[in-house]
Amino acid sequence: MAHEKKVTDLVTVYVVHGLLRANVIRGLFESAGIPVMLSYESIGPVIGITMNGLGRVEIKVPAEWEREALDLLHAEPRSGEIFSVPPDVTKGKPTI
Repeated sequence: MAHEKKVTDLVTVYVVHGLLRANVIRGLFESAGIPVMLSYESIGPVIGITMNGLGRVEIKVPAEWEREALDLLHAEPRSGEIFSVPPDVTKGKPTI
């Protein structure tokens, strides 16, 4: 009996213009363990145009991860920390 893959619905949680911004958000989600996919027209990055819809990038996550992704997007940065490790990663480990 073969295992069937369950296809999950993807939801758009954010829209940006340009792959640079989209990849920053993608990295944020990936570092938090949230699966992410970027959806964009392929011609925009090739010719470098970001007008009239070209350059628009939809950031999509599986529907079951939508709440976590939105919470992360709306999170307030911790003061005094520019690049920090998420708090759950450092629990129980000595601070260096």
